[in-house]
Amino acid sequence: MKYIETHRLPSLGHAEVRIIAHTPEAARAVAEALRDCFAGAEQRSYPGLDGDTRLHLTVDTAAPAGPARSWLVTSRSPGGTGAHSDET
Repeated sequence: MKYIETHRLPSLGHAEVRIIAHTPEAARAVAEALRDCFAGAEQRSYPGLDGDTRLHLTVDTAAPAGPARSWLVTSRSPGGTGAHSDET
């Protein structure tokens, strides 16, 4: 059975983040790191199809804080580099 997810785009200045991990603790650790960098809404957690954990949260990209602010400033490329080889 193929899992197909439908969703609408987040509001301007926000990003939806989907975390898939073997354990809820691993998913929460990644979400916590993101919340240290970006303001975010409440996370939603769901059981995965194969016993994994799926955690969804929305982050505010318009007001990055801490590590994300400095990383975003230095990582911006002048013309963009396009998609990575594993992205469509």
